Amino acid sequence: MAGLFTYAIGGGGLFLIGASESIISTSETLEQISQTSSLSSPALPSSTTRSKSSSFVTSLIFFAISLVSFLFILNSLISIIDGIKSKDQTGVVLQLEVISISALFFLFSVLGILTNLRNSFQFPSSILNVLCLFGFVEEFFLFYIQKKDPDGIENRYYDLLLVPICICIVSTLLELRTPKSNYSRLGRGVGLVLQGMWFVQMGISFYSSSITNGCFMREKSRGNFTIRCKGHPEFHRARAIATLQFNCHLALLVCFVAGIYSLLSRKHGVSNESMQYKPLGAEMLHLDHAQFTLDSEDDEDDNVKDEGKVLVEKKLDLVQERTANGYGSHP
Repeated sequence: MAGLFTYAIGGGGLFLIGASESIISTSETLEQISQTSSLSSPALPSSTTRSKSSSFVTSLIFFAISLVSFLFILNSLISIIDGIKSKDQTGVVLQLEVISISALFFLFSVLGILTNLRNSFQFPSSILNVLCLFGFVEEFFLFYIQKKDPDGIENRYYDLLLVPICICIVSTLLELRTPKSNYSRLGRGVGLVLQGMWFVQMGISFYSSSITNGCFMREKSRGNFTIRCKGHPEFHRARAIATLQFNCHLALLVCFVAGIYSLLSRKHGVSNESMQYKPLGAEMLHLDHAQFTLDSEDDEDDNVKDEGKVLVEKKLDLVQERTANGYGSHP
């Protein structure tokens, strides 16, 4: 049960960090939409108050990242000690890779805390994002290359884990390009939420009987294990169950994001005011009688000719009317 507890703590921490990132970025985006689209916006807190509150919340997120990273490092050190006792060199090397990834995120969080809490220490946000990007890229290669046993069912879970890691990588790259955009932060938060959910699912699947009947765990050390099946039917059934579980997590994630977005939209008044139709202001009423044409320059000569023909025809009509009334005849 120690392995299930480890996966649950790590996955729960990633879920909370990702949920906080998603909620904060969504709140800021909806607040901007509400301010720009509402005709009469209510009194809002001052910019200094909002900056202080956002800085405090960001510091809490950095602290959570540092705590989760430290727990990963501590767990890897315990696994290394167990691998040395079991004479499992592969397990030791794998845990050293986990420590290097966790150290990058720990450095990222510590520098972020110092930047948000101390004015004398200002670290560029682009450098922080580069550290975060390196951590995600190294995590991607860890699970992409980690195929200790080609027939192990855990490889299917690791391959599916690459999807949320790729989402985090792409979102961090977009944040490097547009640092002031909240959408990249939202995408990274969603990726962390899915990554945390899948870590919890891996813990439940590996350390319980929720994979399939006929599969068992073969553990060389605390950090080096593989899950084998008795035959091909059990192997393919276990892979299909893993895919089905991942699809269920995707559906739960969509429901979670939609529910949180609707609640935040109602809180910021986007669904009640900003999304409704608003008439144009009085300064735009003079445009109602304006006539706009899309005639090209080639049509201007034709229009001039047509206007000349109309003037000639009007003059001819005027002459005919005078002649008919007797004004054009001579005695």
